[in-house]
Amino acid sequence: MTITYEWRGGFENGAVNALHAEGFGHPVPDVDWLTRVRRHSLGWVCARDAGDLVGFVNVGWDGGVHAFVLDTVVAGDHRRAGIGAALVAEAVRHARDAGCDWLHVDFEDDLRSFYVDTCGFRPTAAGLIAL
Repeated sequence: MTITYEWRGGFENGAVNALHAEGFGHPVPDVDWLTRVRRHSLGWVCARDAGDLVGFVNVGWDGGVHAFVLDTVVAGDHRRAGIGAALVAEAVRHARDAGCDWLHVDFEDDLRSFYVDTCGFRPTAAGLIAL
């Protein structure tokens, strides 16, 4: 298994929709991811195995010094192989190269070890309002 990573890589919406549904446990949506990320994101990282999309992370931003990790997902049969950490590492590198000073991430408690221990994020206090 040779995984390749591409910043702002091309992808099919259906592939991201299927990957997202598998990773987050919901029905496959009909989201136009390509339009969304081109319009609102600093960039994104695609992970591929033999051409197949097996990982994805979106990097949103405020147009200034803050970027945000969103929708980190790896295909079920490729998990626990370091792909998620490599996706985030690429996101970190490109956000830094773009002049961002901060990369934020929100996560549920069961992902704390991944984001804090594996990826190097520092825990911070944050707030959230469900809309």
